[in-house]
Amino acid sequence: MRLFVGLGNPGAKYAGNRHNIGYMAVDRIASDHGFSPWRAKFQGQVCEGRLGRDKVILLKPETFMNLSGQSVGEAMRFYKLEPTDVVVFHDELDLAPGKVRTKSGGGHAGHNGLRSIHQHIGVDYDRVRMGIGHPGHKDRVAPYVLSDFAKSDADWLDDVIRGCSDGAASLADGDTAKFSNAVALRVNPPRASTGTKPATPKKAEQTPAAVEDTRSAFEKLRDKFRT
Repeated sequence: MRLFVGLGNPGAKYAGNRHNIGYMAVDRIASDHGFSPWRAKFQGQVCEGRLGRDKVILLKPETFMNLSGQSVGEAMRFYKLEPTDVVVFHDELDLAPGKVRTKSGGGHAGHNGLRSIHQHIGVDYDRVRMGIGHPGHKDRVAPYVLSDFAKSDADWLDDVIRGCSDGAASLADGDTAKFSNAVALRVNPPRASTGTKPATPKKAEQTPAAVEDTRSAFEKLRDKFRT
């Protein structure tokens, strides 16, 4: 069993925020893969389903970002899971918009949701780092992550969310490479082929080189009438 956690803040006021991209990812997974209806539990919203051969619990903590670990820890203890069974989807300032990277363990890099999870379950869980870009100065980070995605972000954001859903079964199986490939196919799809081969240049016609005739006039006449 795996526990997929999407980080964000509850309520309509925050629904379109950059900080809520984790909520968006697990909402899409639940919708695409026929999970049960969301219900209130573990200080959050939870639903259940299957991804490939794996049973997966989806969790959206409603403790607000800074206390996310309370909800995650409660769910993990209820299902008797280890930190290595947990995958957290979260916004990542240090990645450009549209970039997605997976990571196991490590620090929280100042992310308050991850900081709280560290405090409650330790560091040995997996993360899906979903790039939102950086506003350029640390003093602008809080208003930036708590503001809505711009209209110009709609296309890449939809591709990222769909890609995470496409690769969710691979992620549940622990195949992060296949998961990353599913996201990449959405964000940077291969160019369509025309199905025609490029024309092959014709080979230049080769004309035999002229050979200089060094015979004398008498030799030419003799050769002409030779039987």
